Amino acid sequence: MLKIAFLMTTVVASLFVVATAKGKDSVPGVAVGDPPPSFELQDDTGKTWKSSDHFGKGPVVIYFYPADMTGGCTAQACGFRDNAEAIKKAGAEVIGISGDTVGNHQLFKQAHALNFTLLADIEGDVAKQFGVPVTVGEKSVNATIAGTDHRLVRNVTAKRWTFVVSSDGKVVYKDDAVKAKQDSERVLEVLERLK
Repeated sequence: MLKIAFLMTTVVASLFVVATAKGKDSVPGVAVGDPPPSFELQDDTGKTWKSSDHFGKGPVVIYFYPADMTGGCTAQACGFRDNAEAIKKAGAEVIGISGDTVGNHQLFKQAHALNFTLLADIEGDVAKQFGVPVTVGEKSVNATIAGTDHRLVRNVTAKRWTFVVSSDGKVVYKDDAVKAKQDSERVLEVLERLK
């Protein structure tokens, strides 16, 4: 009888440890209706971009993407570039965030004439605050830009998620199953409804 009681106590204690560990690792993230996390990151010019200077002053589109100069991420970025005028007419600004460095972002913008801000979340901390899954580990992309070969290295890769923060500083749209080519069109539909 004592052996059974000891065994049951051990099993319950083990389950508690597992549940507690899972609770620490899992990040619930941001839901529609929540205020977004406050953060600061370097932009593609090397300057500090502060969310407090932007949130609550007009709609902000924040999209997390895996990597500069890859197929899906390029299609997504070019979609936002091509819809920049319509997005601006809706009073919104677009911010792209990945684990790439400032230098990588500069090359990406140069290669595809991107007309919006890219932020360098090189540790993945901001992605995690939003609940976006990240993978840690060095990855690289080789690209030829303006006739010169480059190797773009990053240490964090985020999943492709998109958020829209309204003028009143609340998340009004969250997509955690983004289709890269359609992302800017879906965001435009959301911005139209906010008018």
